[in-house]
This record gives sequence, C-alpha cells and structure tokens, in this order.
Amino acid sequence: MSTKRVDMGSRDYISSLPDEILGKILSLFCTNRAACTSVLSKRWRNLLELVDNLDLNDAYGNHQYFCDFVDRTLALLSNSTTVKRFSLNCAFHNDASRVNSWIRTVFERGFLDLHLETAHMHRIDTEFFTSNTLLELTICGGFYAEGRLPPGRVFFPALKSLSLVSVEFTDTLMYQNFISGCPVLEELFLHYDNETQCPAWKGLVSSPSIKRLNIYDNPSELRYEAYKCCFQTPSLVYLDYSSYVAKQYAVDLVSLEEARLDIRYPERLVDQNEDIFGDVTDLLKGISNVKTLHLSSDSLEVFHLCCDTMPVFHNLLTLSFESDEEIGWQVVPLLLNKSPNLETLVIKSLVHQVTDMCGNACACISKRRKKKKKTTEDDECCLSTCQVKVLNISGYRGTCKELKQMRHFLENLKCLETVNVGVDVKRREYKNGNNKYQRITNAVMELPRFSSNCQIQFF
Repeated sequence: MSTKRVDMGSRDYISSLPDEILGKILSLFCTNRAACTSVLSKRWRNLLELVDNLDLNDAYGNHQYFCDFVDRTLALLSNSTTVKRFSLNCAFHNDASRVNSWIRTVFERGFLDLHLETAHMHRIDTEFFTSNTLLELTICGGFYAEGRLPPGRVFFPALKSLSLVSVEFTDTLMYQNFISGCPVLEELFLHYDNETQCPAWKGLVSSPSIKRLNIYDNPSELRYEAYKCCFQTPSLVYLDYSSYVAKQYAVDLVSLEEARLDIRYPERLVDQNEDIFGDVTDLLKGISNVKTLHLSSDSLEVFHLCCDTMPVFHNLLTLSFESDEEIGWQVVPLLLNKSPNLETLVIKSLVHQVTDMCGNACACISKRRKKKKKTTEDDECCLSTCQVKVLNISGYRGTCKELKQMRHFLENLKCLETVNVGVDVKRREYKNGNNKYQRITNAVMELPRFSSNCQIQFF
C-alpha cells in the first residue's frame, strides 16, 4: 500500500483551529512564561476572552514578571464572561495588597471556582471576602483571614463546596462564623496535617446543609489533651473522618448513609504505654443508621478499647475493614452480631494479630484452646448467623494461616453466594515455573463450602 505525504506548506494549523479550541489551549498554557508572552501578544489578545480557566503559578520565571502578568491579564479580561475558574499558587512571598486585589477582582467578576494556595503566610482581608456567585472555594497553606467576621452574615450564598487545608483563623468563633456564612454548603473538606500549627478548627462542624464531610486532622499534643468532637450535621449522608480518638463525641447524623472511619491513638501514648482514654460510644450510636461502613485497622482497636456499648446496625448492608499484623480482630465478632442485615463483607488482608479474644470470627486459635475457654453455654459461631452473601478478600497471599481463615469463612457463612479473592502475587512469581498463583487459587477452590450456591472468583 502506497502512502501520500501531505504538503502542509507554511500554513499555521494551530491558528486555523476554532476560537473555542484556542481558548482551551490558552487555559492550559497560562502558567508557562513563554505562553504568557503569547497570550499578551496582539495576535492572541482577542482570543484571551475565550479562556474559561486561569491557573496561575509563580514558580516559573521571574517573580516580578509574574505579578505584572497577573495584573495585565485580569485587566484584559475585564469584560470577559467566559472565565469561571481562577487558581493562584504562590511559591514566593508576593505583596499582600496585590494578592488581595486579585482575589477581590475574582469576586467582583462573578467567578464560580476559586483555588488559593501559598507556601508563605498571606493575609486575606475579610472586608471584601464575599461573593454571590462562587460555587467552589479551596484555600490551602499560608492563606489566613484577618479581621472580624460578623456573626449571622452571609458571605457566600451560593457556595456548594469548601476545602480548607491547614488554614488558620483568628479563633474558633471566626471559623464557625465563616461556615455559617455559607447557608447552602453541601461539601466540606478539612485537612490539618501539621502538628506545629494551631488551627482554629477544634473538632466542631455545625451546618444544617452539609451532605458530604471529609476530615483529616492530626492535632498537636496540646490540642489533643482537650480534644472533643462535635458533628451537628443533620443532612450529612457521607462522612470520611480520620483523626485521634476524642475524649467525647456529640453528633447529629440522622441522615448518614456511609461512613469511612480512621480513628487512632497518638503514637506517643502507644509508645509510652500510657493510659488509654477516649470514648467512641456516642459516635457509634450516632452512625448506627449507616448502610455502608469502612473501618481502618486502628479503628478496630479503638472500638475494642473505647466503646462501652455497641449499637445495633439495623441498616448496615456493607461492612469493610482493614487488617494489620499488629492489631487483633477482637471487635469483629461483636460487629457481625450487631449487623443482622449485613450482605457484603469486605476484608483488606486476612493477616492480623493472633489473640484469644478474636472469638469465633477467626481461625487463628486452635479448636482445643477454644473449647477450654467455653462456658457451660454452647457458643454459636457469629459467622453462622450472618446473612452475608458476598465476601471480598484482597491482599491474599495464600499462607497457611490465610488458607485456614478462608476455610473458616466458607464452612460457616451459610448464605454465601459470591467470594471474590484478590491474590497478591508479585509479577516475577507469575513467571516462576511452579506457578505460585495457580497453586494459591487451586488451594482455595478445593476448600469445602457450606453453601452449595457459593461461587469463587479471583482478581
């Protein structure tokens, strides 16, 4: 088959693209210095108004040039109605008055999405910190609000999504006034990972409108000593919460459908064997209506040590938890017994700490030792009363202990219909002449099953 070479000549095919496409190209390139020069050239200046996203980062080129470029670009876009998103990432310390003027311009132009990030402390003047059109707001790093936020004032009447990453406020009251000033807020993301900071957030989220809440908090030792957690969020349907166990929880989570919990102890308390404190009883009671529950291995330990009474999870359909070789399954039997309608059980790795308190959810203790622990009453296996139809196991390596645990599940889960096993075999082991993967899967397939309808699949 012969091929023909097309003579493109000297024609500029990029310039011949539709204006809408060129606007998208400019949106992608506006952080590059060379592209900035092109944007401000006469040939491209008319197309600048087609840009719908300004993503500006001063990490490239001359610092002063960047500030001038932002000023000129915003001036050229004074009549634009297409720009909807403005992202500003300051790697250098810029003049606070110029940064505030850029933010003020974004608010005045009616942008829908604002992302602010800085490696240095930058003051935001609260006097103009308001917008009637903004839908998404992200503030990261050294940006902080200065001044007072009047209580009861609405700052962002249309804001749907708010992300605060290591953002400091003057005090807790300012933080709460800020959240209250977003009356239709549906999604809140809080991330505080630096223990040396003293952020204003101290465990309180109060909003009647929030539906999704994502929290990662790594409190300092001083803040942890008085750490309490309060979620007054009656409309919340999804909670992703990662932090140290609090001394006390007060929650209103009546609408919650899915929870993802990573509750842990400070490493200092664990390393020094100090007395354990904290109480998650009210938290578990507050989330007892969930349909889906994901737990970290640390959460399993906290539930075991810091819960006086485990509630019944009547609506729970899917339970997922992670295992750790240094943490036992002591609370697993209780969780299964308190989940009468559970249909799907997801376990990330079967490897866990061997303990005589894992009960009959685990096969790591020999039957002889279990018989010695039995009372006069006949203990019924918690697995045999489960209604679980789907069992998902990931990180399975086919060790003797894991195979024994798989047998225990297959022999006692009477309603099983589907078992999905994720085999963890290194790539080089696939090429091994002994075919380790095949040996692992064959061993599982040969295990006896209580349910004749049970089908085993591997991934």
